[in-house]
Amino acid sequence: MRNRLFTKIAASLSLLLVFLSSCTFSLIDIPGLSPATPTSPFPIPPTGTPQPMAEITFDVTLPLPLLPGETLVLSVLDEVTGLGLNPANYPMSGRDAVHYTVTVPFAPGSVVKYRYMRTGGLPVSEDDSADSAVRYRLYHVTGPGAVQDVVSGWSDSPFAGPTGRISGQVVDAGSGSAVPNILVTAGGQRTLTDSTGAFLLEGLPPGTHNLVAYALDGTYLTFQQGARVEAGRRTPVNVALTHATMVNVIFTVVVPANTITGVPVRLAGNLYALGNTFGDLDGGMSSVASRMPTLTPLGDGRYTTTLSLPAGADIRYKYTLGDGFWNAEHRADGDFVVRQLIVPQGQPTLLVEDLVETWQAGNSAPILFEVSVPAETPVGDIISIQFNPYGWTEPVPMWPMGNNRWAYQLYSPLNMLGSFEYRYCRNDQCGVADDVETSAGRRGRLIATSLTAQDLQDTVRAWTWVQAPAAGQVVGVPVTPRAPGFWVGIEFLADYDPTWQAWMTPALQNVRGLNANMVVLAPSWTVSRTAPFTFAPLPGNDPLWADTRETVSRARALNLNVALFPQPNLPAEAANWWATAPRDPVWWETWFERYQAFVLYHADLATGADAQVLILGGDWLAPALPGGLVGGAASGVPADAATRWSNLLIALRSRFGGQVYWAVSYPGGLGSAPAFLSGLDGVYVLWNAPLGASADVVSMQAEAGRLMDGDLLPFAVALQKPLIIAVAVPSASGATQAGLPEAVLFTPGSTGAAVDLQVQLDMYQALLGAVNERPWLGGFVSRGYYPPAVLQDASASIHGKLAADVLWYWYPRLQGLTP
Repeated sequence: MRNRLFTKIAASLSLLLVFLSSCTFSLIDIPGLSPATPTSPFPIPPTGTPQPMAEITFDVTLPLPLLPGETLVLSVLDEVTGLGLNPANYPMSGRDAVHYTVTVPFAPGSVVKYRYMRTGGLPVSEDDSADSAVRYRLYHVTGPGAVQDVVSGWSDSPFAGPTGRISGQVVDAGSGSAVPNILVTAGGQRTLTDSTGAFLLEGLPPGTHNLVAYALDGTYLTFQQGARVEAGRRTPVNVALTHATMVNVIFTVVVPANTITGVPVRLAGNLYALGNTFGDLDGGMSSVASRMPTLTPLGDGRYTTTLSLPAGADIRYKYTLGDGFWNAEHRADGDFVVRQLIVPQGQPTLLVEDLVETWQAGNSAPILFEVSVPAETPVGDIISIQFNPYGWTEPVPMWPMGNNRWAYQLYSPLNMLGSFEYRYCRNDQCGVADDVETSAGRRGRLIATSLTAQDLQDTVRAWTWVQAPAAGQVVGVPVTPRAPGFWVGIEFLADYDPTWQAWMTPALQNVRGLNANMVVLAPSWTVSRTAPFTFAPLPGNDPLWADTRETVSRARALNLNVALFPQPNLPAEAANWWATAPRDPVWWETWFERYQAFVLYHADLATGADAQVLILGGDWLAPALPGGLVGGAASGVPADAATRWSNLLIALRSRFGGQVYWAVSYPGGLGSAPAFLSGLDGVYVLWNAPLGASADVVSMQAEAGRLMDGDLLPFAVALQKPLIIAVAVPSASGATQAGLPEAVLFTPGSTGAAVDLQVQLDMYQALLGAVNERPWLGGFVSRGYYPPAVLQDASASIHGKLAADVLWYWYPRLQGLTP
């Protein structure tokens, strides 16, 4: 499984930081920081209203003195443009060899995102105690103040020293109820609260740290206090957040006269509702264009949108024809624009009018990209363009022109570019759903900026993993309808990307079009440290609480039942990860604590979102079960593991009233199924069994039936629980002879096997034929569905493949909907 945490680090980004870090600014000269102003009658442009400023003193303690010739800077970050793309750097003064200070003015109400950096040669970024880059620290400006920080280490030297931890709970100050999905930061570490409001920040160096609790959607007022950490100790901090009142903010903007009529103008900002994922995305960005609100044209050069925003929130935003970096508004002098609005208290409605000076930056002329795409492009797909100035950045949707033609005019920031690469893809899935000429591993198309206008006429002759439409040979056979409650479902791939969210509704509509009655979603948490065991949702790597709730809500609106099958994002393959874990008593204590939080989080999410089923289990958990093994030897799991699991399931049942299933692999997992299965509602059988050397459907159906009768039937009889057959069937040559590795099954666009769509279709016909003859089975699910795009690759996804026709035939008949 691809893990964004370990694949999104682009070393080339540091080259851009060298350029950016060479500039220093006073606060009022931060590029583009412009206050929003109440509206004045159109067409008079608004003027910035001067705001009172509060001086904040930053005092920091370093692990070691600076090297000769180095300067320490406070780097104030811009998450709307990109954390490394538009910083304001303030040189700090040394009080002694390891203590530095600087005082900077900010507008009251600001939430400042910052980190420390050494300059003087190649910039050296701040690291945490796990030798991972500090994303940012937070400080909430309520008036003049001071903050004390401790730097753990730097990117050019490993951390060495003692650490402590901060733990606590975040609750609603009014109701006392737990608040999930709150970003808690201290000492350069960050985490999100779980469904009980609990949080844990590991690996903090001893000293005083500024702890901030921040709502990603701004619906709670920001909390801040100091927290003292001692080596080897846990510092408890309990947080009560005040719910913000909501204000209807009407944004109206005048755009430049050369804005192309009809193109989408978006509002990019620092809140979840403004496209911010709070994750480390491609090219150092945090926002996704397809998640940003789009303004409505008024027909007179103005665009408008109304948003419900929380009073007291610090809104940083800009207008854009792309995202926060590409084609965003600029000042006439070429600087980025980032506007600031502290939403006022006590106003039910706020009118804001802005003026975009220009989309252009520098003297380079805009570049028009026009592309013709093949007739085989799936209906409903949009074409995206991706740029590579220093590493691939997040894709941007193009503008449809009709007749399979798309266009995009690039205005900025061409002043930062010379020559750069670009490529086309489908539905923002660059690197997977690519133009064949610039597919993964190949260079992009090359372009250079110019003082004269350029109009590029490109043609995509074919897409990777899209073939001309073909009819599959689905054999019509009599189907025995099943009783209500029989599953016919689709399981979505677990390898989440924030660009998927915009494509969840079309994907769910496609699933409903197959007459499925169940969709299985696979939300995840990330293991960011093995020791101490750190397991929590990580923005950009895992779907946020709001993401999953939104997807479940959309599925339920389509009359689909929903099961949640939560997954871990591990830093290595499960067997290798377990082999390197300490697995001592202290480690196991933390493991069970965090795993229970993981389970209850998804139980509460399922309850709140109206999902009907929760699926636990899977091979990765085998070492943590009673008698667990790692590499054939005892895993060291506590002797009372059976009691721990029993207590966990009791806690789960107290919070979730739906059905609870356990996932067991086949072949290989039936013999190690835990004893507590008898207390659950059913078994989700992860089928990846070969069906023999013959590609003949009749022979494969017979082999599938033999395996079901010989292995699964005795298991079902002994357990007296329903079994759901969940199959991962690749569209790959030779797939009938052997089970393929997960690297092929669940990796979109994998080149690890030759594609054969007919093989997948035949295997589905064989498996469904075998299921049809066995009334004791409780359901059938197709695994590995890739939601954002059709991919006719070797993976297990049936999205846009011939095998989908098989499900379209079988699923309604198994439910008795079609004779």
